[in-house]
Amino acid sequence: MLAAIDNAVPGIDADCGGQCVCATCHVYVDEHWSERLVPASQTEQWTLDGSVDLDPARSRLACQIVLTEALDGLTVTLPQSQR
Repeated sequence: MLAAIDNAVPGIDADCGGQCVCATCHVYVDEHWSERLVPASQTEQWTLDGSVDLDPARSRLACQIVLTEALDGLTVTLPQSQR
């Protein structure tokens, strides 16, 4: 989320500032990368449950993805409702 905000990525609003409560940083993680991420917490899952365009296999909150060298090249897309 911070990388998106720092680079003015349209569609990532992050209204809650990364507190995992608003889902305005909802992204789809490319399936190739999903297994490399730390699993979504229960709080993230609850927040995503209220999201438009939820894809249970790919939906994540960008604020909950901690970027590491292992995620270099990570690909995410925005749900249609955020474009």
